[in-house]
Amino acid sequence: MNTLSVTGGRVLRGDLALEFSDVLIDVEKGVILEVGKSLRGDEEIDARGGLVIPGLVNAHTHIAMTLLRGYSDDKPLDKWLKEDIWPIESHLTPEDVYIGSQLALVELIKSGTTTFCDMYFHMSEVARATDTSGMRAVLGQGVVTVGKKKNDAYSDAEKGLEFAEEYNGFADGRIKTAFMPHSINTVDLEYFEEHIPRARAMGIPIHIHANETLEDVEKTIKLHGMRPIELAAECNILTSGDFAAHCVHVDSNEIDILASNGIGVVHCPASNMKLASGIAPIQKLQDAGVTIGLGTDGAASNNDLDLFGEMRDAAMVGKLSAKSASAVNATSVVSMATVGGAKILDIPAGRVEPGLVADLAVLGLEAAHLTPVRKCVDLLVYAAKGSDVVHTICDGKVLMKDKEILTLDESKIIATASACADDLNGRIGNKRVI
Repeated sequence: MNTLSVTGGRVLRGDLALEFSDVLIDVEKGVILEVGKSLRGDEEIDARGGLVIPGLVNAHTHIAMTLLRGYSDDKPLDKWLKEDIWPIESHLTPEDVYIGSQLALVELIKSGTTTFCDMYFHMSEVARATDTSGMRAVLGQGVVTVGKKKNDAYSDAEKGLEFAEEYNGFADGRIKTAFMPHSINTVDLEYFEEHIPRARAMGIPIHIHANETLEDVEKTIKLHGMRPIELAAECNILTSGDFAAHCVHVDSNEIDILASNGIGVVHCPASNMKLASGIAPIQKLQDAGVTIGLGTDGAASNNDLDLFGEMRDAAMVGKLSAKSASAVNATSVVSMATVGGAKILDIPAGRVEPGLVADLAVLGLEAAHLTPVRKCVDLLVYAAKGSDVVHTICDGKVLMKDKEILTLDESKIIATASACADDLNGRIGNKRVI
């Protein structure tokens, strides 16, 4: 057995208590063997003076959209999508998606994220990039049928299932899949009716966008006479083990539906703020017992993939929404970014405990903005940045050591992505500097 030890640091345990401990990892199995004193492995990561935390879980994103970072800003969601994003996305090739995904994976690893959930297209390219990176993911082909000819719409839904079946268990099991219809209003009900049961027969979860904007909710009421989450429950689109992103405009009945049916919610505060979609009632969702994860959404609407910034945003807007400084506290936010996301994605991660997967991040605590070190949980939410991460470990393998990524060529990927974005700009006849 080949072992790795992470030694000498403060370890954030499953109950978010801190203790000076070592972590011993079985590298082949990718699991934590022991957390305790004087543990030495065949290899060692020195965490002295640092903070060892579970690898962060970005539970909703579109990673290839790194190529579209800064392409369109300062617009509401509907105009942003229809006027800018969807037109340029129609020019994206599989190679573009691969390059954009690689760029995102560099950013994720460098900021301590070890697992992400991605909905996009050309998803075999996302899977290929993820495999090389050593990261863990839940992937799904985004399905959109509205505005398409019947054959094309049906083919789109079929691709969603085909990808899910082919790539579930890919990358030595680090990749799982889900069926990912984009939303209630972008997929016709007939495709939900046919393809959701087939996805359930495959044993994979459903992930959709839900209640992201007021317009989204009003459109569903106009078309179907009920709100999106109500319709999703009525039509068996969402049930236990499934999860929805955003859920900004949910009423008390929809919150009850989410809680009673065991449907997870992925909170994306930065994207919701930037697109002026609104502020999700996270404290109400938590009080009702809904499992909450945290996601960045895509880099075109955030505009980064740093979950530390997302944690801070979640805490801040949560307090504004609840009109209480004690709402959405630091402990609950760290849980969203770790154990909450892991639970939603059904991955044995999110805690530094024996038997769970060895997904860890180590932060240095010597920076001026982290001094003095008092309550580390509060520090993670209100002061830490992705750039404070020194080491990243996923599935027992060291992906980044001393801020150097070992599985990807960072400088080459950045140069290639920059050239690709310039080329994409030229392809659409747009002379804007990006």
